[in-house]
Amino acid sequence: MSFSYNTKNELCRPAPDGKCCAIAECYGMLLFGNTFSAREIRIITGNQNLGKRLAERFSSAFSICFDAMPEPGKAGKQAYVVSDPEKLDQVFQTYGFSPKSLLAHHVNLGVIEEECCRRSFIRGAFLTGGAITNPEKSYHLELVTDHFNVSRETYSLLLDMGFAPKETARGGNYVIYFKQSTAIEDFLTLIGAPLHAMELMSAKIEKDMRNSVNRKVNCDTANVAKTVDASVTQIGAIRRIITAGAFEALPEKLKQTAQLRLQNPELSIKELADISIPPVTKSCLNHRLRKLVEISNV
Repeated sequence: MSFSYNTKNELCRPAPDGKCCAIAECYGMLLFGNTFSAREIRIITGNQNLGKRLAERFSSAFSICFDAMPEPGKAGKQAYVVSDPEKLDQVFQTYGFSPKSLLAHHVNLGVIEEECCRRSFIRGAFLTGGAITNPEKSYHLELVTDHFNVSRETYSLLLDMGFAPKETARGGNYVIYFKQSTAIEDFLTLIGAPLHAMELMSAKIEKDMRNSVNRKVNCDTANVAKTVDASVTQIGAIRRIITAGAFEALPEKLKQTAQLRLQNPELSIKELADISIPPVTKSCLNHRLRKLVEISNV
């Protein structure tokens, strides 16, 4: 199962809370679900735990049951439908609207005045219209609805709750999304999925450690390559001096440095400086090696 699927399973586990929160959660489910119109309510999901949550929440919020539900245990995506006009009227009235006169959906903030109800509303929105990527691959959480006003008003609600989401449009839908891991962790904790918030945090720590190790390995590899390239250049220069018969004419210190490099081609300049007799600084030895290269090019 995907990380998103399992996150929703965690959200479906908490014990039912008060009626006001059930109403708020259903509100989020409806506004971010598939269909919420005067003719029908339709929510489609392949998650059986979410299906059970839907039935329980609708019973708590409106004292109604779905007119059409999938058979127990049936696999694949299934629809949960309310089509009875009286039930639809009851749902709309709960949120302060008339199904016959409603032109476009809005978030009735009066329904979610309390902090607990706001959390429940966002939880419901994520359950039916949300998705989150596997944090081992990337950080992305989004809420998708086909109602423009709902998206804008939910965006403002999240701002009031201390979040800083982004907005975009995609294929006729409106998307609120997060890309920062810390914001996603806080979001999941807020709506009641602390275990997956911790899992995301652990994945981030592991990824950061892996990246740190890779950077160090790459840095070490680059340093080794630089050492090898420098050594090849220096040894080539020394051999040209020897071939030209100019080695014996070199100052004693340069001859000692040349012999040291020929005997230790794999060592870095610092390592060569450390084993020099008498000891010299890295800067001094580097100067001598550059001098040898210059002499070889004359």
